[in-house]
Amino acid sequence: MKTILFNKTECGVDFLLNVIHDTGIVDIYMLPETHNADYFEIIVFKKGNGYVYIDNRKIEIKNNSILFISPYQLKKWEVHVEELDFTILIFKEEFLNEFLNDKLFTYKLLYFYQYDHPTRLDLDLDKIKGTCNILQEIKSELVSPNLDSAHIIRSLIYYVLHRLNRDYANQNHLPFQIDTSNYAYAFKKLLEEHIKEKQRIEDYSDILGISRITLNKAVKKQFHQTATQLLKNRLLTEIKNELLYSNKTISEIAFGLGYSEPNHMMRFFKKQTGFTASEFQSSYQNGSLS
Repeated sequence: MKTILFNKTECGVDFLLNVIHDTGIVDIYMLPETHNADYFEIIVFKKGNGYVYIDNRKIEIKNNSILFISPYQLKKWEVHVEELDFTILIFKEEFLNEFLNDKLFTYKLLYFYQYDHPTRLDLDLDKIKGTCNILQEIKSELVSPNLDSAHIIRSLIYYVLHRLNRDYANQNHLPFQIDTSNYAYAFKKLLEEHIKEKQRIEDYSDILGISRITLNKAVKKQFHQTATQLLKNRLLTEIKNELLYSNKTISEIAFGLGYSEPNHMMRFFKKQTGFTASEFQSSYQNGSLS
């Protein structure tokens, strides 16, 4: 499977951040076969037509919509190139977290590493145009930098990411407050790093140096679900991706995720989805899953 890497030289920028507006790049960024990338993507569609598969979800691409894709999410595109008008913001996680001096910044954005709600935001035309104007201003600073360009880019990127975060929270009726302790965001980050080998809440509370009760309280306050629910959702996504995109057997997947017996994993999967592994794979191939 192909992984697209961020390349500053090819992008023609000095930052690990870029803004692209050109349907000619469809063959590079919107491949019809399963692939992933090592950077975040925010794709703003003034005009959209087609579908994208992100992990195990099929998402329709609409006019006046925005897609959010996290690093290494599996994806493939079915688009009508001649009917697209879009702008892409791409950036590396470590760059943005350092650039904004917040190592957990990307985990505070509700639309990234999101496994409970669709990662598409639908806005009115004026908001879409406003977002594109900000991205174009960022692009201008990238291609023709001045001494104060870093400050301007920092201000613009901080504003647009938080503005979209508010709109996404409103669209999906999500809680919108900042966890001052950072435990909830740190837990989310650790899930991305360790879900394949750690599936107990105690594993994460130990890493954070807090009690399970404290961790659960922080997660519930921030995300309105328990730490266990968040972990199960992330683990379920991992199992789905393995079933759909790897050539591993059920046993290999189960043992790779630390299950002592394959049937333990499949009981968990059936309870969470209502499907057996073969039913899930068949439904995905038939396009009946969304």
